[in-house]
Amino acid sequence: MRAASTTTRLREDIRFLLSNHIPRRLANRFFGWFSRIELPLLARASIAVWRVFADLDLSDARTQRFPSLHACFTRELKPEARPVDRAPQIITSPCDAIVGACGRIDRNELIQAKGFPYTLQDLLIDPQLVELYRDGQYATLRLTPTMYHRFHAPFDCIVDKVTYVSGDTWNVNPIALNRIPKLFCKNERAVIRTTLRPSGIDVTLVPVAAILVASIRLHFLDTVLNTQYSGKSEIPCSARFRKGEEMGWFQHGSTIIVFAPKDVALCGSVQQGAVIRMGSPLMRLPS
Repeated sequence: MRAASTTTRLREDIRFLLSNHIPRRLANRFFGWFSRIELPLLARASIAVWRVFADLDLSDARTQRFPSLHACFTRELKPEARPVDRAPQIITSPCDAIVGACGRIDRNELIQAKGFPYTLQDLLIDPQLVELYRDGQYATLRLTPTMYHRFHAPFDCIVDKVTYVSGDTWNVNPIALNRIPKLFCKNERAVIRTTLRPSGIDVTLVPVAAILVASIRLHFLDTVLNTQYSGKSEIPCSARFRKGEEMGWFQHGSTIIVFAPKDVALCGSVQQGAVIRMGSPLMRLPS
């Protein structure tokens, strides 16, 4: 038993070293360049290698032919591949994900992983949002590299501001989350504040970038948010979305943290470790 535990720990140490103790900015730029090379033969070979090391399922993709690795990462799905729960009291998951830490925020403190807390102020920066979500609800949604990487509006909503927070690109897998304090607060991220219609309740999405994923594309902005972005940190906008409508994508896979006020509740099926799909119930509005 002890030998198995030692072996597991050794594997985790190796994975942590390989994914984090490399020149992350250089790795991001190289992978971004390589993944966009449009050579179908190279794309097929890369996807074949990817399948060897991961459980990549493309059966629900709109197409099975990809001109580049990037096209596979950011693939669209077949129509109706993700039914969206249209119940008027349900806030749906914006993405396919594994549910990480979730639940009630303790005043302004929440959990990254067991023994690793962080605060709303550290992540959201904006004091108004800190007060808005004090004692509220949150759900951490981790997209694995093989998952569908686009994210969608969790409700009929309006987006009037995006705050870009520059940062690092640490891996956000469980191994790193269990070792690096306040990891989400160190990484590059976008704070997307949405106002639900017609209730006026504010729900905020925080896409967090990671190693090889230092690129967040939002359809309603004319710029890509990444480590090379040098514009304003607060980006005004005016975008309306229907529940389930696509908002943007990650280049590879990462994390979205969803915040809601205290009178909103998590749905019963949303528990740590659960697999959730875009459009499935995530939170429930007050009656």
